[in-house]
Amino acid sequence: MRSKKSKKLEPVPDAEPLLLTPGPLTTSGRVKQAMLHDYGSRDKRFIELNRGVCDKLLSLCDADRTHLCIPLQGSGSFAVEAMLANQLPREGKLLNLVNGAYGHRVTEICRYLGRQVSVLETAEHQPVDLAALDRALAADAGITHVAVVYCETTSGIMNPLAQVAQVVAAHGRKLLIDAMSAFGALPLSAADIPFAALAASANKCLESVPGLGFVIAEQATFAATAGNAHSLSLDLYQQWRYMNDTGQWRFTPPTHCLLALHEALQQLAEEGGVTARRRRYQDNCRTLVQGMRELGFETLLPDNLQAPIIVTFLLPEPEAFSFEEFYRRLHDKGFVIYPGKLTQQDSFRIGCIGHVTPEQMAAAVSAVAQVLRELRR
Repeated sequence: MRSKKSKKLEPVPDAEPLLLTPGPLTTSGRVKQAMLHDYGSRDKRFIELNRGVCDKLLSLCDADRTHLCIPLQGSGSFAVEAMLANQLPREGKLLNLVNGAYGHRVTEICRYLGRQVSVLETAEHQPVDLAALDRALAADAGITHVAVVYCETTSGIMNPLAQVAQVVAAHGRKLLIDAMSAFGALPLSAADIPFAALAASANKCLESVPGLGFVIAEQATFAATAGNAHSLSLDLYQQWRYMNDTGQWRFTPPTHCLLALHEALQQLAEEGGVTARRRRYQDNCRTLVQGMRELGFETLLPDNLQAPIIVTFLLPEPEAFSFEEFYRRLHDKGFVIYPGKLTQQDSFRIGCIGHVTPEQMAAAVSAVAQVLRELRR
């Protein structure tokens, strides 16, 4: 993971509310400014920029020599569906490790695709079960692939990706990673973690804008995915083949999103790379959790399971707390948070990622304190 000397973040204009959500996120002025240009899809400058972005994405997970990067129009879910559709043969079978809504989405996608899927589920506040994974792979020789969400933003839990990869590799199966809320901040190196493919998005830890996803897929096995796809638009093999032959996208590319991501990747390098960005998010998370606990809020997760991406807080007693009113008043003070996504407990979530500093996170906690005082009057 390459890094450079950290650089202080430029301020976000005061008129812009801070998006403390799972995404879209607050972006820098430079990222916004980068989109104020029109590039043709066949423009040599755009072709070179596209190639450079893909190379940088591969370098962020030490996959330059082992994997391919295939960008795709659409949100992160488009990339996840494309990954599953292309990596899973029609006769393949997926073991899906689920502990939140985005794991369940993988199951739903497989059912749309008509692929066999078996679900190994743990509670939303518990990491995936490594022993159960080992037993399931030993018991079912028909399983060809395993899917896991690295950081499940339903709760903010960080699943033990390295250990999952070890178990999957020991059984000779292929690993598919939903790295949506992890890529660019949490540790993820192809040199240490064997994976067939991962899916991620430009608008999470990379701090770019929505509209562009990508899949990083193993070179050695990629040719075997030809013909697996159910969809013309989501056929990653054909997307890669056309891009490799011509340098162009098959269909109209999201040129402005590519320009934004190019600038966002430059800012990531200037900040100090993945390690420095993770450190800022960790500082954001510590500031948030400490401040909210001092105000009486409980976190769903213990600190050892909490990823520095998004934090789930349990709602106080309903008769003493209206989330809608809480949300509205915080929004009016310039901070946008997110409702909870848990199935068992009432909660809300506050994100730690995006173009946000610990000082701004402290200001968000102060705003929460002000809102609480207002609600108690």
